[in-house]
Amino acid sequence: MLEIAALVIFPMLMAYAASSDLLTMTISNRISLALIAGFLAISVASGMPLAEIGWHFACGLLVLAITFTLFSFGQIGGGDAKLAAATSIWMGWGQVLDYGVVASLAGAALTLALLQMRRWPLPERFSQLEWLVRLHEPKSGVPYGIALALAGLFVYPQSDLWQLIVTN
Repeated sequence: MLEIAALVIFPMLMAYAASSDLLTMTISNRISLALIAGFLAISVASGMPLAEIGWHFACGLLVLAITFTLFSFGQIGGGDAKLAAATSIWMGWGQVLDYGVVASLAGAALTLALLQMRRWPLPERFSQLEWLVRLHEPKSGVPYGIALALAGLFVYPQSDLWQLIVTN
């Protein structure tokens, strides 16, 4: 049952965060809170030592400090900052650097793709899709939650928590 929860909760929340950011350019605080609660429940149920759980939360706090600094300079959105921090709790110190690198690469690819897409006119048949019109707008931001979610999904199988669950 624990394996099923670990296999469903994190990926489901990552997919929801990505789709929410794509469609609305926002990531609800509920997603980040659900990630934190899900990590806590699964890590305790898996028998992860409390000290190690604390280190995972310390990792998330450091990422929160870094990402909120980026937010204060207008480099990323507040939802992105909170999502990156909550995801980093799942990654822990062992995978947070990999997560950051993959998120940066995915974010760069996403940004370049959007810049290219925005150079062309939006086909008339898509002009009724509000989210696509907003995404196509040159002054609109980049839904970076997509890159953060993809990176989380890519790195998650190597995380300490996942390894603890599948080896028990």
